[in-house]
Amino acid sequence: MPAQSSPKKSFFLDRDGVINVEKDYLYRIEDFEFIDGIFELCQAAEESDYRLIIVTNQSGIARGYYTEQQFIDLMSWVKDVFAKRGITIADVFFCPHHPIHGTGHYRGDCTCRKPKPKMLLDAAKKHNLDLSESILVGDKSSDIKAGQAAGLKTTALVGTGHSVSEADKKAADIYASSLLELKTILFPGTIPTE
Repeated sequence: MPAQSSPKKSFFLDRDGVINVEKDYLYRIEDFEFIDGIFELCQAAEESDYRLIIVTNQSGIARGYYTEQQFIDLMSWVKDVFAKRGITIADVFFCPHHPIHGTGHYRGDCTCRKPKPKMLLDAAKKHNLDLSESILVGDKSSDIKAGQAAGLKTTALVGTGHSVSEADKKAADIYASSLLELKTILFPGTIPTE
């Protein structure tokens, strides 16, 4: 048999504060603003044989600010924007729960909300990923903790979303103030697209 089933490495991305400008409970296309450098970073990751997967907490669903379908529709549009640039987002995993502010069945201490690693573990099962060769990019300590709990090779914290403390920076394997800086650190051999 050909070695098609060998595990792949993944490039996990948080959404808000990494892919798009952090805005409270974002669910409308007209409010979505891509962060400078996201396409260049993802293109470099894909060229380096990483599978791109988004993992995002979405407590706005739990709080009743928008529905799962509205979130799915927005992410379908996001994937299309990437696809038009020749970049494939392989999948999107999201946690719609919140332990305190959730309503109905969305309220509770779930196993998927970061810093818990379930979204990463589920992605690994579904896509046959080698987590020990994978990278996560986030803008909060909960992202970094989830990546570490899942046994990822590299956790990268970026200063493009939430404000980060010195302790947060030290907890991550890599800290970069911008996505283009992170691209230079992670993929120094890639050719700039400009």
